[in-house]
Amino acid sequence: MPETAPRVLMQSRMNERLKARVEAEFPVLYVDRLDAVSDSDASSITAIAGWGDVSSALIDRLTNLKVIANFGVGYDAIDAGHAAQKGVMVTNTPDVLSAEVADVAVGLLLNTVRELPRAETHLREGNWARAGAYPLTGLTLRGRSVGIYGLGRIGMEIAKRLAAFDLPVSYYARHRKDVPYAYEASLEALARAVDTLIVAVPGGAATEKSVDAEVLRALGPQGVLINIGRGTVVDEAALIDALADGTIAAAGLDVFANEPHVPQALIDLPNASLLPHVASASVATRDAMADLAADNLIAWLRKGRALTPVPECAHLNR
Repeated sequence: MPETAPRVLMQSRMNERLKARVEAEFPVLYVDRLDAVSDSDASSITAIAGWGDVSSALIDRLTNLKVIANFGVGYDAIDAGHAAQKGVMVTNTPDVLSAEVADVAVGLLLNTVRELPRAETHLREGNWARAGAYPLTGLTLRGRSVGIYGLGRIGMEIAKRLAAFDLPVSYYARHRKDVPYAYEASLEALARAVDTLIVAVPGGAATEKSVDAEVLRALGPQGVLINIGRGTVVDEAALIDALADGTIAAAGLDVFANEPHVPQALIDLPNASLLPHVASASVATRDAMADLAADNLIAWLRKGRALTPVPECAHLNR
């Protein structure tokens, strides 16, 4: 490895495959937090790989930064607009995780309406033999209509899977798409039109707390909310109130506003099915994400052309 090889900044707690791929190509500086890089090291950093908050201030500190290769499809923790202004490429890992996340979205929906985790606990604790069969569930997928908030790659994969359940699908997105699903002109209109709302949009200022008390009221007392997008999209306080007072029937969440800290009030609700942000967490999918992140990093530094630039930075591709 030449002395002048680009130097990559990564957080210490990082996917091992991504670490190995990057270390094989470039010298790496590991830090506990990306903004903890010292002033003496800052000017030597050419790239950032993995996850972590990358603010405009950090981008400005890293005066020789050329690329940020995000490990994940969501990049709301990165100031991509500022990076683009500074000529810094930002990439993410779309497509390789879409099917896995969509699988979990459907599984979480089933868990939520049919209470499968609670039924398994009933068996494991000996209650089936001691107290009898698990109670009939008040909710079912039969007869439901589903609205998808955000019909991107993951949203499309979810819609395809729901077709196998004979469930009608509607959607709301920034733009109408050429798809065989009903389009609603606003999120609240979508919630009124369906009884099952699946959140599949990225985080960021444009979507923060967009699923609020009004949207939950529009969803109604038979309503089910599923979130595999970002926790910040849902107003958690409003959701807790809606679940507690029957404004909606149930919710299934894989993401939360302040991960890994989940409000105890949410944990205590019997009509909430909760997962610790595992939608893409299989070895095969995380390996594919690591490879794409590493390939983006290498392609940009060696050839000046990223494989999957985020929209804000697409114009930088040579």
